[in-house]
Amino acid sequence: MSNPFFDHPILNSPYERPARHWELDESGQPTQQILETRRRAEFITPIPKPKKQKKTPKQEGFIFDEGEGLSTKKQQYDPTSIINEVRNHVDTWRALPNPSQWQVTPETARLLQHWRHHGFSGVRPFFCQVEAVETAIWLTEVAPSTKHGKRLLDHLAAANKDANPELMRLALKLATGAGKTTVMAMLIAWQTINAVRRPSSKQFTRGFLICAPGLTIKDRLRVLQPHDPDSYYKERELVPADMLDDMGRAKIVITNYHAFKLRERIDISKGGRQLLKGRTGDEIITTETEGQMIQRVMPDLMGMKNILAINDEAHHCYREKPLDPDEEELKGDEKKEAERNLEAARLWISGLEAVNRKLGLSRVIDLSATPFFLSGSGYAEGTLFPWTMSDFSLMDAIECGIVKLPRVPVAENIPGEEMPVFRDLWKNISKDMPKKGRGSNQELDPLKLPTRLQTALQALYGHYEKTYKLWEDHGIKVPPCFIVVCQNTAISKLVYDFISGFHRKNDDGTSTLENGRLPLFRNFDETTGNPLPRPNTLLIDSEQLE
Repeated sequence: MSNPFFDHPILNSPYERPARHWELDESGQPTQQILETRRRAEFITPIPKPKKQKKTPKQEGFIFDEGEGLSTKKQQYDPTSIINEVRNHVDTWRALPNPSQWQVTPETARLLQHWRHHGFSGVRPFFCQVEAVETAIWLTEVAPSTKHGKRLLDHLAAANKDANPELMRLALKLATGAGKTTVMAMLIAWQTINAVRRPSSKQFTRGFLICAPGLTIKDRLRVLQPHDPDSYYKERELVPADMLDDMGRAKIVITNYHAFKLRERIDISKGGRQLLKGRTGDEIITTETEGQMIQRVMPDLMGMKNILAINDEAHHCYREKPLDPDEEELKGDEKKEAERNLEAARLWISGLEAVNRKLGLSRVIDLSATPFFLSGSGYAEGTLFPWTMSDFSLMDAIECGIVKLPRVPVAENIPGEEMPVFRDLWKNISKDMPKKGRGSNQELDPLKLPTRLQTALQALYGHYEKTYKLWEDHGIKVPPCFIVVCQNTAISKLVYDFISGFHRKNDDGTSTLENGRLPLFRNFDETTGNPLPRPNTLLIDSEQLE
């Protein structure tokens, strides 16, 4: 049976504004119809409280709005995304033929022309990357001087005052794989070059704090440093050659949010602490002050003002709202996950607030594929950060050929269910999977994975095998990539052993090879049982790396 969407998903060029999109039905599935317009951004977002509100008779328990049943007495929601309005204004502004009409500095105009029209010898910026930066530029340089722009900035300020009272945040949403690091480099270049050439302007800065959720991402972001051997400004030609020297004036600190935690300055035992307290009972303060933490984390930014913070994977950073007592309380694993999310979110945003108090942050720019509130945040789970002003979704990225087309094992061969269990596999197997990480010393057998999980892996592998053979027949030397994402490190090791093979220990001290159940991904020689010199399957645990 023909399936046009899966056969030919790409409709647009990655370097031009999307002009067509696949229509989706109410359940998010392609109808196989192509619409000759750009896909609209449609989200549910929290609504900030209005400054002035007319007195009306109270009707307890009911708020009539368009929040599709999400609104409560404490928080209202709106399904009309402001992103579409911002997008239309940026489109109109982009179409102006003469740079003198753009209402930006000559330096900004030069960069915009470079990103849009330069003949790049290597990787060229995608439209979505340029659009994200254009949105930040338009809101900063153009919007303050226009009536509709001021109204949008008022909305942005109200959203921040309600959710982030100490910070001014702007979120740019880009699908995973759409190149957020390039967007960061373009934002840094725009700000730095303007700041160097316009030192008296308060709109621009050459001081940057880049916050990441972990060490692995932090290392990947080193290309944002102008003097890095692989710096994007030079290697990817993101800055014109005659402006590269200005980039050397930028002060960039890249850290992970864990560094914001105040550390102990004195290693002291519990007994020693009690002794020092003495009779007065006054608590002995041995942790860093906020100022000492900032000196440790970002010494290069000390003395600078007007710093721009950029959050990578920013959905982990928010100030939680007090929970509505009428809402059902989370339990079990969901409650534990929510508590972990909140602990991370508090530390991240508290660190930024401390930097703002001590040094001053002009703005925080959030980059994420999923800038949504998480469970336990006090907001309805999955609602968009209301300070999000730009969006390039996963479907947009698929239709522009920027990211791979995700596949799910739809060949359902477990009868008796109304919906295919593979559509939401974790919910159907979670009770049969280990709950803790690898350090829990659980004796687990990789060959006793739940049947549904094994069947799902086999179904996806069957499609991979056909694609592998097709690529091989056409002389493509790099094989397609097969990725399995797991819930914790115990599960990842089980799945890894099931796929690639493992040695089972016998009672007499010997071991027997249990080769991988997916032949193309085996890591052991079938004849000798020895490990292959170059493994076909890799186990990568971000938690273990951290």
